[in-house]
Amino acid sequence: MKKFPTWLAAVLLAAGLGIAVPAPASAAPYCGLTWGSLMKSDGAMSGAPVTNVRTGQHYCFDRLVVDLGGLPAPGYSVRYVGQVIQDGSGAVVPTRGGARLQVVVKAPAYGTNGQPTYTPGDPAELSNVSGYQTFRQVAWAGSFEGQTTMGLGVRARLPFRVFTLDGPGPGSRLVVDVAHFW
Repeated sequence: MKKFPTWLAAVLLAAGLGIAVPAPASAAPYCGLTWGSLMKSDGAMSGAPVTNVRTGQHYCFDRLVVDLGGLPAPGYSVRYVGQVIQDGSGAVVPTRGGARLQVVVKAPAYGTNGQPTYTPGDPAELSNVSGYQTFRQVAWAGSFEGQTTMGLGVRARLPFRVFTLDGPGPGSRLVVDVAHFW
């Protein structure tokens, strides 16, 4: 019976010193992401044409990849907009979701001979993103005067990052990752 009061005193002392109390929840960013939601851009133009658009799902984000048929990797401008605008005509491109990213790739979707290097089968649905956590739609907004534009509908204004990669082979890629949460 003497052991119980000693044990109780030790538990109360530990709780009083903060040893046995769980630590408070931290305010660490989701998956360690610290990207933000402001415009990202790089000014370099590229003659490497757009050849494909694809998407993928990751644990912490959804990914858009624009494949290019050469180097150098292109410049870009990616930002949240109220409406995605079509290149050349200025027409609004309908885009599903609570927020819209306008993705401008500073590379054409046609070769030097004017022939298309990428022709979407369905301009309103460049990739099937049903079941994605963040993406709602990837829409074509055209290629005009050496740059190509897409609308990326997402469920909310979430943090994103943009970067370019060389390869595979002689090609390059523009990558846009949008986080699932803040």
